Amino acid sequence: MKIDFLSSSMEAGGAQRVISILAEYLVKKGYQVRIITFRGDDHYQLDKRIERIRLHRQPLFQSVIFNGFFNLMTFYRKKANRPDIISSHVDLLGLVTIPNSILYKIKIIVSEHNNHLAYNNIIQKFIWNYLYPKVDIVTILTKFDKDHFLKLNKNTIVVPNPSPFKVSQNINSNNTKKQEIVAIGSLDRYVHKGFDNLLTIVKRVFDYNPNWNLKIVGEGATGLKFLKNKAEQLKILDKVEFTGYRSDIKEILGNTEIFILSSRFEGLPMVLLEAMSQGAACISYDCISGPSDIITHNCNGILVENQNIDAMVSQLNELINNDSLRRRIKKNAPMAVDKFSIENVGKQWEQIFLRALAN
Repeated sequence: MKIDFLSSSMEAGGAQRVISILAEYLVKKGYQVRIITFRGDDHYQLDKRIERIRLHRQPLFQSVIFNGFFNLMTFYRKKANRPDIISSHVDLLGLVTIPNSILYKIKIIVSEHNNHLAYNNIIQKFIWNYLYPKVDIVTILTKFDKDHFLKLNKNTIVVPNPSPFKVSQNINSNNTKKQEIVAIGSLDRYVHKGFDNLLTIVKRVFDYNPNWNLKIVGEGATGLKFLKNKAEQLKILDKVEFTGYRSDIKEILGNTEIFILSSRFEGLPMVLLEAMSQGAACISYDCISGPSDIITHNCNGILVENQNIDAMVSQLNELINNDSLRRRIKKNAPMAVDKFSIENVGKQWEQIFLRALAN
């Protein structure tokens, strides 16, 4: 079976991480796998058996959508270049992939990486209402979105993101980790990721826990400027580390005590799976979808009422000062992560590909 994964880019991001993990799993199983992009650099190391195709020419208005559509149409015009299945990922890329799949009669699976309430634009709704009914399968991350997408396409399947890391063998050790709170995400998406509120939260927490610090991992020049200015206004700039893009996420999470997810909305946050697998005690806002599919409150993590800053401050203080709570959460985390292993999720994707071919 020949499978093309398509994304606007393979720069740092949850959807791109999913593509890299699934592509590696499938190529090891003997599938022919290509990853096709339309801009940007690669931030993930790929198995050498995965073919990388960069259709990055942009002669028309510097638009990924316009150029992507025509570049892909030209590439697939040659019959030998066509796959058995297109697996299309990330936001508005359906405008590129779905018409080409129809034109060349290629099976297509489109994947949502956020909950449907996170979008409020005409173009996305056009894709959903007029293009999604024409695809073979739609995949979504949680049951929260199922009713919405079933109305658009009866072949809608819930399949979670895979966790990229094996469970750490040192989770139950008593080794003291760094007294730091870690958050991860694109700085330019600081509203989505809630980093603006996070700085306000840790300011109040540090007043009672002066030995603790915050580390935010992620890149984005605009967001960095905004967040640094806010940290300076709150007089905590010396206690907040902005690391930029890092490829050693596993090691960072393995050496921190607490991971925090402050997002206003999510699909199924991979970074939460990553943190739990490496033994960080996780605390998260219970945003509309995602965290509650992973965390059982007070068992393997802490769920806080969505966007309740006072509650987050209180719960974060409790997590910092209650050693037995942190140990219990870390001990139970692996049981939550197991169902998201690449072995389990990869098998689900193999069945999805077979189903698409049978449609």
